[in-house]
Amino acid sequence: MVSLGGTARPDKAGMWGVCLVTLASVLQATPERATCAERTRGPLTGKRLSDPVVLAQLPLGTDAEKAGPESGGMLPARYGDRGRLILIDPRGRLRRLVPDFHSACDPSVSFDGRRIVFAGKRTAHDHWNIYEIGADGSGLRQITRGLGDCRSPCYLSPVYRLPPVGAPPSPWHQVLFVAGAGTAEEYGPSEATHLYVSKLDGSAVRRLTYNISSDKDPWLMGDGLVVFASWQRARLDHGALGRVALLAMNLDGTDCALYAEYGRGRIQHMPCATSGGLVIFVEADRVPWDGAGRLAAVSIRRPLHSYRPLTEEAEGLFHSPSPLPDGTVLVSRRPADGSGSHAIYRLDPQGGRAELVFDDPRYHDIHAHLVVPRDRPDGRSSVVSEKDPHGKMYCLNVYIHDLPEREWWAPGMAQRLRVLEGIPAPVGRQTKWQGGQAGVFGIPRLAQRRFLGEIPIEADGSFNIEIPANVPIELQVLDENGLAVRRCGWIWSRNHEPRGCIGCHEDGELTPENWLVDALKKPSIPLTLPPERRRTVDFRRDVMPIIQSRCIGCHGPEGAPPRLDVASGPSGGRSPAPFNQPYRALLARQAGGGGGLAAYRYVHPGRARTSPLVWHLLGRNTARPWDGPWVGRPAKPIPEEGPKPTEDEVRMFIEWIDLGALWDGIPDENDG
Repeated sequence: MVSLGGTARPDKAGMWGVCLVTLASVLQATPERATCAERTRGPLTGKRLSDPVVLAQLPLGTDAEKAGPESGGMLPARYGDRGRLILIDPRGRLRRLVPDFHSACDPSVSFDGRRIVFAGKRTAHDHWNIYEIGADGSGLRQITRGLGDCRSPCYLSPVYRLPPVGAPPSPWHQVLFVAGAGTAEEYGPSEATHLYVSKLDGSAVRRLTYNISSDKDPWLMGDGLVVFASWQRARLDHGALGRVALLAMNLDGTDCALYAEYGRGRIQHMPCATSGGLVIFVEADRVPWDGAGRLAAVSIRRPLHSYRPLTEEAEGLFHSPSPLPDGTVLVSRRPADGSGSHAIYRLDPQGGRAELVFDDPRYHDIHAHLVVPRDRPDGRSSVVSEKDPHGKMYCLNVYIHDLPEREWWAPGMAQRLRVLEGIPAPVGRQTKWQGGQAGVFGIPRLAQRRFLGEIPIEADGSFNIEIPANVPIELQVLDENGLAVRRCGWIWSRNHEPRGCIGCHEDGELTPENWLVDALKKPSIPLTLPPERRRTVDFRRDVMPIIQSRCIGCHGPEGAPPRLDVASGPSGGRSPAPFNQPYRALLARQAGGGGGLAAYRYVHPGRARTSPLVWHLLGRNTARPWDGPWVGRPAKPIPEEGPKPTEDEVRMFIEWIDLGALWDGIPDENDG
């Protein structure tokens, strides 16, 4: 793949040049460089750049480094503690910016190359806030206040809002950053992070993303789109941790959608766009403490169909790529075994060669950016209006899809649309059953959901709905049994946004046929009930009475498995612990089942159509052709002489499973 320079030599100016060598030579040379006299004395400067570079340095042995991997690939809030910002001029001289700060990290350079925005902490006990400073070290000022920890800032191109008639357009100049909203990750007790914007003076703070789990690592593209990493865990198709994918949205948070093709790693993050037409990012299955991993890329022209790896495992752990004007990138790298510190390299993603730029062995050198003027990306106009509490969603045709075979999902198979609201849990309300008990029994934690409504789908596959704005939404397309056969991850509509899609997981690079669909000939169907009127499904309140009246006779002490009589375990009321015996039995894991949904014997949380319990109730296998190993497996119907649940009772089981098979499906009154 790439070749990394590892042999340094002094040049006539007393600086350090670099030889381009093979990757094998680099790996062999790394221990030697780590112990040479030059490395013990101070920084090692390699190939000179003609412009200044700003970077962050994290001291070795920090608490974050000792903490090990984070769940899902999200980095801890303490990541960056005791970091510092360094400016390197073209002659190799180093100057520390904000030397009186306890911690500084995440630099980003303005379009004119004169200013740097970064995340910093003045004292150890402060929250991370966003600051701006001149590239010459002057004009330090604080941007964010009172928002908790704010990280990963970047400048945005202007957003134009429609002015009154006769008035000139009024552009908003903004900075984008990552912060929490006081809600917990869908997996684990840590705070989820989201993308926010504010004006450069810190006013007009707006939240842009409404995923239940974290969004991070924003990058502004040349066309004005923002590409970012999003932890997607609305369902367990990709295992208990889900995946971190690259999404893109407009500057105002509208039209958020998948951006890049899935690659080899479960996690894709730290994207950057090059002048050579690539989006380069870091990918991994499970990242170490700093988020490092392999490098991969997609083409900007066809990001959904152009994935290619750039490095392999043995070539090192890479971090925070950043573009240079000639199509190469600055990127941090440390050895694949996790030893040593990050150094800055200049990488040619097309030719596969790299050269050392800078290395201080006392620090991890990361987040390097060239301090030069650059083209300002395109600005965007915005339809978002804070006065409108609602947004709209429409689909042209749910039968336009990206499945391998067109007949797998053909017209007439979709009957209704189920629209669900996701309820984020506040930080600190992670109860014992969500944590310890879930770990003991292997029962997954998915977000609580409420029904916004269920509507028929038009004959041509279209729908058109009005929903609460800025609320996590999951769409489930249902078949004749009420089973969710197609569904999305967490999406949302901004205030007054008419958000549309072509179909169900359609290929976003295709252009749909031009026709006026049936749903758009009619007003949007309002699904805007107040929260207190939105229906929920709870195991104890809704499912347990059906088990007691219909199931215990055949699944008691002398009956067939699973055993569902409550006498064999505590039942509990609304107490957070423990689960009762019927719930534990239905969510039982099977030996050798692997990860994700395959681990569960009777109930697949979030996917009723492949759950053997549903096959038992309906008397047949309801898996779809795209469900892989579940297709064709035998179903075990209820015996003819057994008590049959009613159609409504079967529907309750299906809804319970499709909504996540939660023990506690009733949000607290202060949630949502």
